[in-house]
Amino acid sequence: MREVRVRAGDRLVMDAVRRGGPWPVVLAVTAVAGAAAELALPYAAGRTVDALTGAFAGGATESSAGVVTGLEEAFAGGAGGWPAACVALVACVMVCESVGVWARGASGARAAALLRRRVLRHVLGAGPAATRRFPEGELATRAGLNAEEAGRAPETVTGALALLVPTAGALVALTLIHPALTVALAAGIVLVLLVLRGFLRTTTAIAGGYQEAQGEIVARLVGALDGARTIAAAGTADREADRVLAPLERLRRHGLALWRANASAGVRAGLVVPLAEVAVLAAGGLLLASGELTVGELYAAARYAVLGSALSTGLGLAGALARARSAGARLADLLAIPRPAYGARGLTGPPAASNGGTSPTGTPSGGMSTAGAPNGGMSPTGTPGREAWSPGTLEFRGVAAHGLAVGDLVVPGGSVTAVVGRSGSGKSLLTALAARLADPERGTILLDGVPLPELSHDELRRAIGCAFDRPVLVGDTIGDAIALGLPVAPSEGVAGAPPAGLPGAPPGGVAAAAAAARADGFVERLPQGYATPLPDAPLSGGERQRIGLARAFAQAGRLLVLDDATSSLDTVTERQVGRALTADPAGRTRLIAAHRVATAARAGLVVWLDDGTVRAKGTHADLWRDPAYRAVFQDPAFGEPSSDQETPHADKPTSPKRAVAQEKTS
Repeated sequence: MREVRVRAGDRLVMDAVRRGGPWPVVLAVTAVAGAAAELALPYAAGRTVDALTGAFAGGATESSAGVVTGLEEAFAGGAGGWPAACVALVACVMVCESVGVWARGASGARAAALLRRRVLRHVLGAGPAATRRFPEGELATRAGLNAEEAGRAPETVTGALALLVPTAGALVALTLIHPALTVALAAGIVLVLLVLRGFLRTTTAIAGGYQEAQGEIVARLVGALDGARTIAAAGTADREADRVLAPLERLRRHGLALWRANASAGVRAGLVVPLAEVAVLAAGGLLLASGELTVGELYAAARYAVLGSALSTGLGLAGALARARSAGARLADLLAIPRPAYGARGLTGPPAASNGGTSPTGTPSGGMSTAGAPNGGMSPTGTPGREAWSPGTLEFRGVAAHGLAVGDLVVPGGSVTAVVGRSGSGKSLLTALAARLADPERGTILLDGVPLPELSHDELRRAIGCAFDRPVLVGDTIGDAIALGLPVAPSEGVAGAPPAGLPGAPPGGVAAAAAAARADGFVERLPQGYATPLPDAPLSGGERQRIGLARAFAQAGRLLVLDDATSSLDTVTERQVGRALTADPAGRTRLIAAHRVATAARAGLVVWLDDGTVRAKGTHADLWRDPAYRAVFQDPAFGEPSSDQETPHADKPTSPKRAVAQEKTS
């Protein structure tokens, strides 16, 4: 299994190298050119030595003046320009090394950016599936630190290839000088390659463990920061710090193992390289003594032996490549998370909120009004009637997912449907399935007769708006947070005024959504209104929920899905928002995970979940006759009872109309 992960990481790393733009090419060219210059330098230096020794020999037979004359002729070009060639080759090596330093930094930064962008897009596209598999801190570590480590792959790969150039060239050059020298160096190179191979395999495994320990520490830290208030209130800061840093000992062990592996490989390579060089020099000395080599050729052979042993300097590159491979395997794990597949179909007919409001007659655009229809647009039997049909009809056909069995269920278009049940019964999962934030393991979910997976991404997100219990506000300003998901966000909203005229959105649609969520009051009191930067807007939990509700109201074209989205609202505000949900003039379908009896009483249809199954569905009044249903609202784990909730007596059911009556008189 680990080998499969590593191979997937290798493919990812090589893909990053290929997509690295011009810088990996520049790095490869400079590395090869520099290696070629280093390879040619011993030959030029050897010829220069031969020319100089010839000048000395001539001077010894004639006079001391002849030596000086020979040297002058050698440097003046009588030696064939070899001294000048040496200077040019040294300059070439320096230039290639300087450009290579720049290219290494640029290629690494570009590769890391490409990997990070690819991983982030995939993880965000996968949605909740990513956070279900990996903690948030682990995701941050992989997308941040590991992407940077894997981004060093272009540098390490081109560096390793560059080391092969002088090695191969040295073998060829020694063969041209004398084949016996090649045999001596080749034996040493084989031993060095074996050392590097073992070091790479060992270091890849150790580096993977080191990175896993890093990710675990960050994941624990992020979890502790989320619960900082609880930790402070409990006075367990020291104990929590120990828990967060518990993997530190494992991190230390992996770090020491990396150092030991590096030291062991360095010692082995350090023993092989001098032996190979001594073998080449010994063979060259014998050949020189027999007259088969000149002094210059012996010098060149000595230099080629050093260049041929350059692979031994690749331990650092091998270590970096091992870390890049293990980091690539961790990134490949993220990319293996399945992303939802989207089709190309659209929804027929105009959406309920295509105009963001009502027609002049008060009828919702895209369908008949259901605000005044009995049971929120349902027939008296609790099933959708043809005469009450409007866009937004949601159908579950034989659906089951992750322990929740929905079976067959129809949510009529334009209706208000409440999903109730004890904690853990599957309310959030059902709403996630409806919004396609999760896919069923079995069955099909359709919106207006079209299976959700067959809808295009843009069509799906235009049709469905979601609000959650703890919304995360995304954007630069309050207006951006509300307009998230609309075709154009108001990044330059007018200070103190609601954004209007958004392309693709109704005029004043954002302001109307804020008003429906009862967020307009506190937003307009902010110094810059809707243009107030989010960091400058201190928001309570309830205010955040209202911004999240406004975002859902602004986005939803046919279906509005609320998952405990009013849990932090006070009773008065919750009633006001509830009225907006019940009498939505746009006629959108509303699916609400309800935690208050008044919310269920206002709904035209109630879906009662119990232990992962749909126990019953019908109107709240009909279900209220069942003591087990009434007990759901008395369960402390279900939610804090609100002031508009009455506790029914065991022997006398309380009429659900009382909650609605209380709301009307409030």
